[in-house]
Amino acid sequence: ATRLANVVTGDPGVDETVRMGLVGLSDYVNRRTAAALAEPAAVVPGQDDLAFYPLLYWTVTPEAPVPDARAVAALNEFMRNGGIILFDTRDEGSGEGFAPGARAALRRVTRDLAVPALAPVAEDHVLKRAFYLLTDLPGRFAGGTVWVARDVDRANDSVSPVIIGGHDWASAWAIDGRGQNPFAVVPGGARQRTLAYRFGANLVMYALTGNYKGDQVHVPAILERLGN
Repeated sequence: ATRLANVVTGDPGVDETVRMGLVGLSDYVNRRTAAALAEPAAVVPGQDDLAFYPLLYWTVTPEAPVPDARAVAALNEFMRNGGIILFDTRDEGSGEGFAPGARAALRRVTRDLAVPALAPVAEDHVLKRAFYLLTDLPGRFAGGTVWVARDVDRANDSVSPVIIGGHDWASAWAIDGRGQNPFAVVPGGARQRTLAYRFGANLVMYALTGNYKGDQVHVPAILERLGN
């Protein structure tokens, strides 16, 4: 079964929120797309095999420790083999100041990881059109910048192994045992939550299928050549 996964932070509240978020996102993706996602998993890099998961959601808490050598090796292998890590600092846009110290923790956590040079998500990036056409990528918070690999790496189908933002997407996706959304999204309310779910669907499609949507722009030229 295909599952999403989150990196265990050691903070029970954070880990439970992310679990509820990935449950909510998996349910949304299963209802709206042809994907079939099973229950999400919580993993500890260096201890658990990461090869089963297309996407790791990593909430970077201010107290996050530096990964040990085994974890670093496992994470770098995961990215090298096509896996995507979404780092969420929960402090961008309308969430600025929500998690003080998270950006410093992000630098600490990624120090030994093979993170490529980054750039803001471009308007024509596949993340904005893998399933839904989006102009913004909000979560619980709106605004701020989402970062992806700056340069194209054909070895991985031009898919960015790292996505970095601070929008607390998991809280926007989260559903509790009653099927309710326990966390408010600000400032955009219900519409913003819908867009957050749509970004999540795009993210899953991107993780599962790579740049197929970007490749579609070349189809007319390919067909013309075949016709000749």
